[in-house]
Amino acid sequence: MQVDYIIVGLGLAGLAFTKELEKNKKSYLVFEDNSQNSSIVAGGIYNPVVLKRFTPVWNATEQLNIALPFYEDLEIKFNKKYHFPINIYRIFKSVEEQNNWFAACDNPMLSNYMSTKLIHEKHEGVLAGFGYGKLMNTGRIDTKSLLDDYRYYLANRKLIRNESFQYSALKINEENHEYKGVTAGKIIFCEGFGLKNNPFFNYLPMQEAKGELITVHAPNLNIDFLIKSALFVLPLGNNNYKVGATFNWKDKTQLPTEEGKNELISKLESFITVPYQIVDHIAGIRPTVKDRRPLVGKHPKFQNLAVLNGLGTRGVMIAPTAANALYNNLENEKALGKEISIDRFL
Repeated sequence: MQVDYIIVGLGLAGLAFTKELEKNKKSYLVFEDNSQNSSIVAGGIYNPVVLKRFTPVWNATEQLNIALPFYEDLEIKFNKKYHFPINIYRIFKSVEEQNNWFAACDNPMLSNYMSTKLIHEKHEGVLAGFGYGKLMNTGRIDTKSLLDDYRYYLANRKLIRNESFQYSALKINEENHEYKGVTAGKIIFCEGFGLKNNPFFNYLPMQEAKGELITVHAPNLNIDFLIKSALFVLPLGNNNYKVGATFNWKDKTQLPTEEGKNELISKLESFITVPYQIVDHIAGIRPTVKDRRPLVGKHPKFQNLAVLNGLGTRGVMIAPTAANALYNNLENEKALGKEISIDRFL
C-alpha cells in the first residue's frame, strides 16, 4: 500500500490535518490506538479572551476565522450539529475586577467579544454579588461526537488502523518511508502527550497537564449560558452541565480521582447553591507547552517527518490553523510562523 501521508494519532490535530489532506486530494492512512483522550474529554469551548486577566488570546481572531468555517463544513459533511454558539458570563469577585473588565473593553482586539454593559441578572442558585461580564461570539464544539463520527467515516473507507504505531518498525528512506507494508512520503505525528515516547520528537519541551471534569444533573439551575468563575459550568441540555476543569501537573494517569472530584465539588459549591447529582466523571491529559504555543514543524534531520501537537486548552480554536500552516510548509515550502515552529527549541 502506498500513500502520500501516514498520520499518527486522531485527536483534533490529526483530524484537522487529514481534512487538509482531503481538501488537497492527498492520500493518507491514520494509525490510532485510542491511548490519548484529551480531545474527547475536552470542554470544547472557544473563547478569544483570557478570563483571568481580560487579555486577548494569541492570534484568536485569525484562528476563529478559519476554525468556525472548518467545523461548519464538517456539520455539512456529516449532517450533524457540532458547533453550539453560547455566551459566557464571567462572575466578578470585586469592584476592581469590574473596572479591569471595562478597561479591557477599550481594546480594539476585544471589542467584538466583550459587552460594555454590567450584567446584574438574578439566577436561582448562582452567587454573583458583583454581577457578570458578558462575552459574545463564543461557543463550544462537541469534540467527542465529532471525533466519533470522523473515526467511523475513516473506518468505512479503510483509512484508519486501530493499533499502536511502533517506531522501531519504521524504515526511514530519503524519499519514501516504509512501515509494515505501507509506503508513505511523509509521516505526521499528532499523538498528544504520547509524544513523550516518540524517539524523533521527545526532545521537545511538552508538559502534561491532567484535567478532570464532571457532568452534573441540576434541574433547578436554569441557565442557557456558560458561567465562568473558579471553574466553568457549561449547559449541555436536559438540565445537565459539564463542570471543569482541574489542572494537575504531577499525576500522569488518565484515570478520574477522588481528589480531582472533591476539588471540582468544592469550587462548584463556592458559587452554585442548587442541589445537583454527579452523573459522569472523566479525565484526560492535555499536551501543553510552556509558552502556550503549539508544536509544529519538520524534524531537524528527517525532513519528511513532522509534528503537529501541543494544542493545549484551546485546541478547537488553533487546530485548523496549525494544520493548514503545516501542510503549506510541507507541500508549498511556506515558512512557519516563528511562534509555532519547533525551530524555536533548537
